[in-house]
Amino acid sequence: MARLQLLNFSRQHPVMRWLLWVCIAWLGLQFFFLARIAVMTRVAPESTSFERSEAWRIATSKDKLRWRQDWVPYAKISDHLKRAVIASEDDIFAQHDGVQWDAIEKAWAKNAKAELQASRAPNKARPPKVVGGSTITQQLAKNLFLSGERTFVRKGQEFVLTLMLEAVLDKRRILEIYLNHVEWGEGIFGAEAAAQHYFQKSASQLTSWEAARLAVMLPRPKHYQKFPQSEYLAGRSEIIVSRMGGAQLP
Repeated sequence: MARLQLLNFSRQHPVMRWLLWVCIAWLGLQFFFLARIAVMTRVAPESTSFERSEAWRIATSKDKLRWRQDWVPYAKISDHLKRAVIASEDDIFAQHDGVQWDAIEKAWAKNAKAELQASRAPNKARPPKVVGGSTITQQLAKNLFLSGERTFVRKGQEFVLTLMLEAVLDKRRILEIYLNHVEWGEGIFGAEAAAQHYFQKSASQLTSWEAARLAVMLPRPKHYQKFPQSEYLAGRSEIIVSRMGGAQLP
């Protein structure tokens, strides 16, 4: 009866009918994402949305760039690299539920301030970038399924996907997928490809200093690939090495 009333109401109100279909489509998309995540408990994803977009960009560019991405299981990735990435990117990865709420609160405050400044100078200010205190799980959610644009809608979808990943996969699997698909330079994806490219060795053989060096590159991998002797890169690597002992592995 309730369903029939809803259908009759939607026929009489075109806007409500449109909103109803939007909600149904959104729910269908969420079930699709959830099903794909469930498959990842057993099957490693062959690629991510970000990798596919990069592969297309490289394939259509004038430069002859190489592509490398080699999956290696969790046990064959150096614990040094796992600790370095956690220390650098998400120091409480093993404890949180996918989101660092304090970081999200600070990010929302920063976004609100940027929006206010833009509204006061609409002709001069650029559209504010939406920022967020992204955890490893959030970064994985974005890379697996979403585009690189920074909008509130995309951040909202990222949040939903983050909760799905945390609910379906354990922390070890999340970190395994992340380390095998994160970007470490132009056409370089995953820990094995990065270790081979920068140090000519497998991901299982990385030292603590080498692992820290790779971890520090993650926010801007293409930039640091061009400037490997950056003073910031060296200094930050030393800081990460000092923090690695306190990084808790899943």
